[in-house]
Amino acid sequence: MNITSAASLAETRPAGSAGPAGKAGPRKYLIGGNWKCNGTIEENVGRIKTFNEAGAIPENVEVALCVPYVHLFMVLSALRTDIAVGAQDCGVNAGGGAYTGEIGAHMLAEMGCTWVIVGHSERREGFGMAGETEDLCAKKCKVALDNGLKVMFAIGEKKEERESGVTMKVCAKQLEPLAKLLSKEEWANVAIAYEPVWAIGTGLTATPEMAQETHASIRKWVADNVSKEVAEAVRIQYGGSMKGANAEGLLAQPDIDGGLIGGASLKADFFNVINGIPK
Repeated sequence: MNITSAASLAETRPAGSAGPAGKAGPRKYLIGGNWKCNGTIEENVGRIKTFNEAGAIPENVEVALCVPYVHLFMVLSALRTDIAVGAQDCGVNAGGGAYTGEIGAHMLAEMGCTWVIVGHSERREGFGMAGETEDLCAKKCKVALDNGLKVMFAIGEKKEERESGVTMKVCAKQLEPLAKLLSKEEWANVAIAYEPVWAIGTGLTATPEMAQETHASIRKWVADNVSKEVAEAVRIQYGGSMKGANAEGLLAQPDIDGGLIGGASLKADFFNVINGIPK
């Protein structure tokens, strides 16, 4: 394989297939997969084969898989073309330089990535390292956008914060630095991924009504603090243990525009989520 550019890498990918659109909504659905720190080469060969053979994707659904850095080359060269590929984080550095161990957004873009996740709760909290602050997450998002990537910007509250009734206060605190950095035009390439921390990987899921209430509050916050036009256009994904079994009820809500899927994105069930949109 002679790979000299992102374009030559993409030439090796099989075509996907578009199916009939589901029920028309105000925004195109966005189903993102987050493989987190999972997958061996052997396992991913099987996953890619499963997804490539999984059938058509509804025309009104955009799909992206965000995979570990070490598997980007493999996925970018073998996954069907109607599933975009992204990373799970990027550096705050705008370009190359003395940033040992970091992966810059410019590198991801050059490789052919379309999306990047920024601000996932696991990175905000930290795991054996300092967590990322609200300001750092906002700066990373801006750098990613400046380098031509789209961003799934993750926010969400912990269990004790939900129980204390401060869910929206927490979400607003995470969004405020971003609202100060971005122009209204830049929001066109940002999706907000609402992920209640207490529901990530726990098997617990907010009821569709609970999730809708928070999504509507987030949209109102964007209307009040950015603009009504941005609020109407921005896609808000739900990311608390969404899977095939509960996707239909969640995606039927008027302010839930898709999902950021963890465990289910490693399985064939990912396509049950994709096909869980209103018909």
